[in-house]
Amino acid sequence: MKKILVIATLGFTALAAAHTACAADAWPARPLRLIAPFPAGSSVDAAARVITPLVADALGQSIVIDNRAGASGAIGAELGARATPDGYTLAAGTTSTHALAKVLNPHLTYDPQRDFTPVTMIGHLPYILAVHPAVAANNLQELIALARAKPGQIRYTTVGNASMARLGGELLSNLTGIQITPIAYKSSAQSVVDTIAGRIELQFGTMAPVLPHVRSGKLRALAVTSAKRAPALPAVPTVIESGVKDFAVTLWLAVFVPAQTPRAIVERLNREFTTAIATPRVHDALLIQGLQPETMTPAAFSRYLDAEINRWREVARKANLKPE
Repeated sequence: MKKILVIATLGFTALAAAHTACAADAWPARPLRLIAPFPAGSSVDAAARVITPLVADALGQSIVIDNRAGASGAIGAELGARATPDGYTLAAGTTSTHALAKVLNPHLTYDPQRDFTPVTMIGHLPYILAVHPAVAANNLQELIALARAKPGQIRYTTVGNASMARLGGELLSNLTGIQITPIAYKSSAQSVVDTIAGRIELQFGTMAPVLPHVRSGKLRALAVTSAKRAPALPAVPTVIESGVKDFAVTLWLAVFVPAQTPRAIVERLNREFTTAIATPRVHDALLIQGLQPETMTPAAFSRYLDAEINRWREVARKANLKPE
């Protein structure tokens, strides 16, 4: 009887493995969904809409962008984590949703490392520090002087509390000795509207929602937060060039699938996204958005994610940011 049970168990295991292999071979047989945890017009959304048409063409199935914003991206990320791991649901993720959330959100309902399998990184986005033209600061040092003269009165935008802008603002405060006040918004679009209207002094925003208004003159860019100047704004200095040493903050964008998605599907998605991002038309379009394209293998990005979580945990500790 015991021997029969062992044979039956082995048979079931082999059958399950064969079923998984067949499912991967038949994939994709219907349209895919990519959950963007931020609203339309955000940097994540903009990048996804440039890349996914080429991936869809390669797969022979459409990819629908499903914007699920809220809670600093946690709502959309949780949907991705809980989706069926069959290759038909992809989840866009960022430093905020997959590194900072684990560091700063003790109530997180998903685990960025356990509940997801990385597909690839898409690239890095610097932030722009921009002000309304009426603000008496033509460069970052003038803004710092203004903030010193008015402690706590210079307000800056963040999308939620567990965000790169929030952590970046705290880091800027600590490195310069100023006091600036974070104001949390539900979306970057709302924060940009308020900055353009002069209701808030400092926009700490990613390229996609801010760049058009810098180019039109509605906002004045003081600095970018990357270690090197952004190709989309070559005349704008970095924060480091502006006199604040050791300040380099970027937002990475990536694609994930739910954990337990068949490896063959993950590898196929990695190939197609990597190929699409390397295509000159897509690569150049991402650069125009301010994104620095960069791809990785699933294994390499998994290691990178682990290192990022450790890195930002240490930055939060030094900035005295407590989980909330």
